Amino acid sequence: MPLQMPFFVQRWSRHRSTRVTSEGLQFLIFTLAIGIAAINTGNNLFYLLLAMMLSLILISGLVAEYCLRRLECHRHLPDLVVVNQPANATLVVKNRRSSFPSFSLAIFDVSDGRDLDRGVTVSHLPAGASRLVSYPFLATRRGRLYLDGVRIATEFPFGLFMKKAFYPVEGSVVVCPEIIPLDEQLLRGLMSAGQEQNLHRRGHGSELYNLRLYHAGDDSRSIHWPTTARTSQLTVRETEAEEQRRATIRLATIAPASHEAVFEQAVSLAASLVHHMVSQGYVIQLIVGSDDSAFGQGEAHFHELLRMLALCERRAPSGAFATSERRDTDHVEIEGGTEILVQAWSGPDEVLPTGLTVLINGQQISGGVHGF
Repeated sequence: MPLQMPFFVQRWSRHRSTRVTSEGLQFLIFTLAIGIAAINTGNNLFYLLLAMMLSLILISGLVAEYCLRRLECHRHLPDLVVVNQPANATLVVKNRRSSFPSFSLAIFDVSDGRDLDRGVTVSHLPAGASRLVSYPFLATRRGRLYLDGVRIATEFPFGLFMKKAFYPVEGSVVVCPEIIPLDEQLLRGLMSAGQEQNLHRRGHGSELYNLRLYHAGDDSRSIHWPTTARTSQLTVRETEAEEQRRATIRLATIAPASHEAVFEQAVSLAASLVHHMVSQGYVIQLIVGSDDSAFGQGEAHFHELLRMLALCERRAPSGAFATSERRDTDHVEIEGGTEILVQAWSGPDEVLPTGLTVLINGQQISGGVHGF
């Protein structure tokens, strides 16, 4: 039994804490003064006042503890959030007691042992009831944001003490790199490269691609009647596929520790390029270090690419790392389209950070993103 007490005390202190408020401190000082006066004078009125004040302190602790007992929390986080862009989370708080309500609850997210104030409060939670609250939060760095749980605090009933209880409600969310408008010079480079990659091919569209003789099974709606009347032969109109440009974006992950800030800029630039080219209808492939995605488009593919960029890590330069990344990316065949390389470090000759390097189809383009 003696061996279990330290663990019990440690666990209790981790899940419960009490802090005296400024009003509570004044009340305690006044209580001490009344106690000293009662002892020195022996006046029964002072003893009655002291007993009342001590009972208020005891009641404050007991009621606050009862307000925090048997609460249940469930949190829902979005799948993806973007750095410096507000996102919404929802939290359900339920009072599992059958007879006593909870009052004046302040709710905090807990991450890395720190209380994060989201401004969430519940003034009254009846017994057996639950409350759904939604609150905004802002992520300031990319990666995976872990939340350890929820801390609920109350100053009820007299505001003398701030009592807190911790509820382990673990959760995590992927934080994507910040997306910033691209530089005009870089946009011009992308536009010229995209025009060079346009291919004329048969497919669904509105422009004329070819005229040919009718074959069994062809759609009668595609018959080109002016040519049919002129040649007395059924002629079918083939259309040209609408423009569908392809692009491969490579992000080099090898950079020394001195280039950490520049590497984060490179990740943000790659995310901005993905966002821009997806909005322009490109079919995108992303290569991050030795990892690569398939070609694709659409919202689901866009989120997959953002997730790759959110979780990528800078790797220190070494012969083994550099060789493995170069070998793993060389095997990926570029099936036509624009190839864009973004790198924060150009090699051993670059000792101090000099900025990003962007190559479009092997040609270096100056410009990057606004705000860096």
